[in-house]
Amino acid sequence: MDWELAYRPVLAVDIEGSSGRGDTALMTIRRVLATALRESFGQSRIDWSACLREDLGDGLRVTAPAGAAKAALIHPLVHEFAARLRAHNRTAAPATSIRVRMALHAGDLRLGPDGEVAGRPLEVLSRLLDAPVARTALAAAPASTVAVLVLSQHFHEETVPHGYPGIDPEMFREVTVRAKEFTAPAWLGLAAAPSGPPGPPGPSGPSAPSDPAAAPSPAAAPPRPRGRSTMVNKASGQGVINAVQNGDQYINTTTTRP
Repeated sequence: MDWELAYRPVLAVDIEGSSGRGDTALMTIRRVLATALRESFGQSRIDWSACLREDLGDGLRVTAPAGAAKAALIHPLVHEFAARLRAHNRTAAPATSIRVRMALHAGDLRLGPDGEVAGRPLEVLSRLLDAPVARTALAAAPASTVAVLVLSQHFHEETVPHGYPGIDPEMFREVTVRAKEFTAPAWLGLAAAPSGPPGPPGPSGPSAPSDPAAAPSPAAAPPRPRGRSTMVNKASGQGVINAVQNGDQYINTTTTRP
């Protein structure tokens, strides 16, 4: 069987700072990465078993099957993947915490009879993944940012500007990727936590304010509107009348007998 020429989307993921952690930690983060990707592909309705996968040592390269929607590789895939990495990192030791660089491209690939993949699109994908601008952006991002995503110009044009649900064009900025002999425009986005880094759990749950002083006191009275004043009039013999100057009245109907 000859090699087949086919247009396919391709994704590459690389773990930041994976070297020097030791074999035990490396095996853990590799397993977490593969599981998170597999589950995220499932949430994106892309058949993981139909994908062609190549182990990159501290990452993975995935060739999506024919007919896979390119937009789904951004949303919900990237959002689902980032959420899983954040969940892992909340309880992980420093040696097994994970942040990644991700790259997306698409083009005509050569598909071999035994699952081999070759072609120029893979070279482009590799340059996007290793781009210094991506490494710098992730290193400078806060800990809640678990992934930086780099899209080729072609992938961006066919997915981001079209108003597809879940894809915000404002998430991406145009950059220039320079690596070896390769120079090309690309688009970079950061997968930050939706509401910032998670705080320690408390009685009010994850959404409780992190600064106790900023939390409203349940016993505090609501502020009075500006310009409103209160006066109290007392009438003997017919109870007590409390009147607010703007017209509200509260009347105690208990009558005091002489």
